[in-house]
Amino acid sequence: MLKLYGDPGSGNCYKVQLLLSFLGIPYDLTYIEVMAGETRTEAFLKMNPNGRIPLLRLEDGSCLPESDAILYYLAEGTRFWPEDRLARARVLQWMFFEQYSHEPFIAVLRFWKIYANKTPADEPQWAAKEKGSYAALAVMERELTGKDWLVDGGGPTIADIALYAYTHVAADGGIDLSGYPAVRAWLARMAEQPGYMPLVRRAAA
Repeated sequence: MLKLYGDPGSGNCYKVQLLLSFLGIPYDLTYIEVMAGETRTEAFLKMNPNGRIPLLRLEDGSCLPESDAILYYLAEGTRFWPEDRLARARVLQWMFFEQYSHEPFIAVLRFWKIYANKTPADEPQWAAKEKGSYAALAVMERELTGKDWLVDGGGPTIADIALYAYTHVAADGGIDLSGYPAVRAWLARMAEQPGYMPLVRRAAA
């Protein structure tokens, strides 16, 4: 059986759990407390020298880190990974966008507030992170206006899953989604998919 090491409250871990739930794939979850240093232990670093979660341990004992790499591994041959060559490239386009133009802003604000219990007064970069968050949402809003999914093809892909994870909890970091109706409609469609599971929210300390 697959074994997932992660924190269910983390958006990056939730991505993997959501796809596993959509696909009906059983797995064991081992909770890893990042703030307690559990990703820096010798045992964990043997599995992922980069010391990050999520980490997926495969049936043969191989270990696969990085959330988007795990999504690709699990999605190949399923409805979440298109057959069309250009559509596959579009999926990767949005996953790269998520890692470079979305997650460093929306996810970081959420981490500062929920996990680190920080405020804008504690972080000089808070305003810049907010600006980047709204810029990413504006890109998504333009793309999703008149479309159901980020990549044409009839249903959600791992691009939608990757971006859904932190977008749907953007308010945890103080980001207001009210001005993005297409994004909010897309979030609602994702939550209606068969096999959907909610993220386990973590209250601020």
